[in-house]
Amino acid sequence: MRYLLNNLDDAWALTVIHLRLSLIPIILGLLIAVPLGALVQRTTTVRRLTTVTASIIFTIPSLALFVVLPLIIPTRILDEANVIVALTLYTTALLVRAVPEALDAVPAAVRDAATAVGYRPLTRMLKVELPLSIPVLVASLRVVAVTNISMVAVGSVIGIGGLGTWFTEGYQSNKSDQIIGGIIAIFVLAIVIDTLIMLIGRIITPWTRAGRAGGGVRTKAAVAVGEAA
Repeated sequence: MRYLLNNLDDAWALTVIHLRLSLIPIILGLLIAVPLGALVQRTTTVRRLTTVTASIIFTIPSLALFVVLPLIIPTRILDEANVIVALTLYTTALLVRAVPEALDAVPAAVRDAATAVGYRPLTRMLKVELPLSIPVLVASLRVVAVTNISMVAVGSVIGIGGLGTWFTEGYQSNKSDQIIGGIIAIFVLAIVIDTLIMLIGRIITPWTRAGRAGGGVRTKAAVAVGEAA
């Protein structure tokens, strides 16, 4: 802890790099996974194929993917673009399975209510089903965020920047306090990002609070359709 407090400037600089490498893939993964997951949700065969493919991608060890990607795309191992592409693949692999499950969690009563008031399938998806799936999707997003933060730390073994560099530097110079400082910094960073995602999820889903106050799925459905309209 003392090492961390004595090197706050260095810690902040490494944190900025760590956040950039962790969060950009989340944004890119969301942009890919949400429309893809919504597209495959109702098609059983395509959904199973997508799930299997995503599972295969996620089982590839992160360090191996960091090394192999430059053989496929025009980047170098230590390029930030290489790390961002690798983590975007992992993020997409996790979220593309979570999106259909989140949409499955939307009550049938809500879909029926939206259809009854005249929503076409695409409009219903965008204005009702996707917003109502946010709480379930946020839970998966929190897992993805913490996973990405840990993967960037692991990448320090091959020289990727971020707070994980304190691990390798501390090991090479036999400074246990530097290693502990890195662990604490990454732990705090993961907690902060996880909490922020949870709070943002609550802010952008006010109907969940209204639903709990009114009690029951019917109230939630009515509030959700009213908000969407």
